Amino acid sequence: MTDALSLDEQIDLQIRTNGPMSVATYMGLCLTHPTRGYYKGADPFGQGGDFITAPEISQMFGELIGFNLVNLWQQMGEPKAFTLLELGPGRGTLMADILRVACRAPGFRDGLQLRLFETSPNLLAAQKDRLESYDPQWIQNFDDFPQGPLLVVANEFFDAMPIRQFVRRPDGWHERVIGLVEDKRAFGLSPTPIPAASMPDAVADAEIDAVFEVCFAAAEVLSHLAKAVARLGGSILAIDYGYAASQTGETLQGVRRHAYADVLDTPGETDLSAHVDFGALANVARQSGLAVEPLATQGQFLTRMGIGERKNALQKANPGAAADIQSGHDRLIGKDQMGELFKVFCAHSPGLQPAGFAP
Repeated sequence: MTDALSLDEQIDLQIRTNGPMSVATYMGLCLTHPTRGYYKGADPFGQGGDFITAPEISQMFGELIGFNLVNLWQQMGEPKAFTLLELGPGRGTLMADILRVACRAPGFRDGLQLRLFETSPNLLAAQKDRLESYDPQWIQNFDDFPQGPLLVVANEFFDAMPIRQFVRRPDGWHERVIGLVEDKRAFGLSPTPIPAASMPDAVADAEIDAVFEVCFAAAEVLSHLAKAVARLGGSILAIDYGYAASQTGETLQGVRRHAYADVLDTPGETDLSAHVDFGALANVARQSGLAVEPLATQGQFLTRMGIGERKNALQKANPGAAADIQSGHDRLIGKDQMGELFKVFCAHSPGLQPAGFAP
């Protein structure tokens, strides 16, 4: 019966039946509804989609991550078998750039077991086209990996995981919910405050009406991966927009056709995301026994990895594309573009020294 309803209608019906829903429930329905979720629909990337990610801007992004991974593989003694996992591979562009560089290292290709985690059926074909020669396998969970070290890459993955929002009121913190007012979706607050002990110390002195966002789903995913890395050895590299320590601030946003959109409008047709609390993820990683590098900006990481030298080499080899190569370089590391907004997080086995991070 509900399959005949639009996602708009299904969400409103659920609210009428069960009462207001959490922001996390709403985000989950909008993004990953089995038939009408955003990531079940058309390709969201590129000029014809809703947003452009770093790998689509320049091949240098993936190539430098490839150098980072080869360096870690070498530090681990060039294992004969290892797993390389990407979360949310998009069109496969990032992994193709990574492997074009990494597989030049003798022995890397021979030991590679490529795994991909993808929720969008419409992107699988593109991933197969780009990565078929590497014999990829798609996984559904994070609990079963082959023996050997595990190297994880996640670019703009954790920002799309559903968050819960809490608002500070005079009598405590109340969860923000989504209900109906005159048949239109609207934000409201749960009438019952949650126990103060449930909130982290970092927001204990928050002002009235401050918003605190928490992503239990991201913590759960990272916990699974961190435990696997702790058992097998390896690293987790995540690039996303976010902040280094838990703090207040509302970051939930909608993007449609390269412009900001109301998060409550056109569910299933608008990309929803929120900034990543890397401090919370770092705590999860440390609890599993991993070491965590100081959070770097994307500009810092790529500069330390040698993006300037790579840009010069590409311009010399392709003089006709010099302006485009420069533009991609500037967009990736510019402080007023992606360089400061995006952060690079790395958790890894103790003893490894990942390239691209401050000593």
